[in-house]
Amino acid sequence: MSFKIVQQAPARLNRSELAVPGSNAKMLEKAATSAADVIFLDLEDAVAPDDKEQARENIIQALNDIDFGDKTISVRINGLDTHYMYRDVVEVLERTGDRLDLIMIPKVGTAADVYAVDMLVSQVEAAKSRKKQIGFELIIETALGMANINEIAAASPRNESLHFGVADYAASTKMRVTTIGGPNPSYGVLTDAPEGGGERDYHWGDMWHYAIARMVVAARANGLRPIDGPFGDVQDAEGYKAQANRASVLGCEGKWAIHPTQIDLANDINSPSEKDVSQARRILEAMEQAQKEGRGAVTLDGKLIDLASIRQAENLVQKADAIAGR
Repeated sequence: MSFKIVQQAPARLNRSELAVPGSNAKMLEKAATSAADVIFLDLEDAVAPDDKEQARENIIQALNDIDFGDKTISVRINGLDTHYMYRDVVEVLERTGDRLDLIMIPKVGTAADVYAVDMLVSQVEAAKSRKKQIGFELIIETALGMANINEIAAASPRNESLHFGVADYAASTKMRVTTIGGPNPSYGVLTDAPEGGGERDYHWGDMWHYAIARMVVAARANGLRPIDGPFGDVQDAEGYKAQANRASVLGCEGKWAIHPTQIDLANDINSPSEKDVSQARRILEAMEQAQKEGRGAVTLDGKLIDLASIRQAENLVQKADAIAGR
């Protein structure tokens, strides 16, 4: 391990993150009874300009009146390039109690963007004597943000998670796509022609692989949670699961749900299986027994267990225990 110790963000279950438009008061109430680990109350893309102020009022009322249980609650503010943002921060923090956990900052392009929101939040917290420090969720959804992702991830001790905003990222980079988070038949590879002739196979590729992998590395290097963003086709459960599985394999802890039907899919994919948890517990038990016997290494089922195996097993067991605690 490096001599530099990475400080981890506060531990939170983040398997599913439900997006709820602040302009729809009924949906705010329904979200409280959902199975989502995290709920973000949206003031940005899901709210029309004429509805911004009313949406803010709805969210303030929801934070004061609705029982969200043990869910993590976030508010997505408007972008720093709008005149709505500062009022979002000031009004929400000054007129609500300590129920809010996180602020989601959209379209983060530079570390200075995070610093600006941090300054404003810090001033309101001090002025109003707020007891709980607000954390930050940061959406990487522009070419500028991806280019500066390492500095962004390290920009504030409030940072807790990085999110991949696939639709705006595609628009920013001028990708030739129209879907939100799905594959594209033009992005693939053609195999060599078989000897003696015959059909060549065509394999679709994952055009989001680079962006998600880069986000995961930046997040983990700074102790943050990497979260995959939206999948637009709410009727395509199999497509959602495919994208969520790819992101999970790359290291993401969770995925957005832009519709309630996607919550259970995200929770299931981002929860360790009973088989994996059982194996992890066996690994920890085997290492504990080896230490009691004065042995520095141990094998289990014919496979060597090393320190990396221990860390992986501990992570799985901790997550399983957190889920069971819900």
